[in-house]
Amino acid sequence: MSAPDGGPVGAERSIGQLFASATTEMSALVHDEIALAKAQLKQDVKRGATSGGAFTVAGAVLVFSLPMLNFALAYGIRTWSDWNLAICFLLSFAANVLVAVVLALIGVVFAKKAKKGQGPQKVAASMKETANVLQKAKPHPRPQTPALEDRAPAAIEAVGRSSS
Repeated sequence: MSAPDGGPVGAERSIGQLFASATTEMSALVHDEIALAKAQLKQDVKRGATSGGAFTVAGAVLVFSLPMLNFALAYGIRTWSDWNLAICFLLSFAANVLVAVVLALIGVVFAKKAKKGQGPQKVAASMKETANVLQKAKPHPRPQTPALEDRAPAAIEAVGRSSS
């Protein structure tokens, strides 16, 4: 079994290894946060595009269907009832406006959902919070070890004895 940096678990690791491990994990965290922000931004853009598409379709339906549908619907109403032709045309126009209003309401709903999406802001706040925590973090106290200069004479003496 090994640690995330590839070293053995439970073994004493040097400060350099610990720093390298922390740097690797911090880099992975930042990359993951950026990927999350991209995914949330993509979702917000999709909602905005859906909203714009619904508004466009509502306008197109209202503009392009008016001549065709008004004539067809007005003459159809006239055939089923013996009302005045002008009233039949007004009724067909009201039906087209009703369809356009429903599509516009769908566009408003999707626009509100896109506006509510605060994905990138949440990720930025999370990254700031992580940075604040890391700035306030204090290293774990380590037992005092003798300085390298203090150990040097003993090490030289041990090497001298082993070579003789």
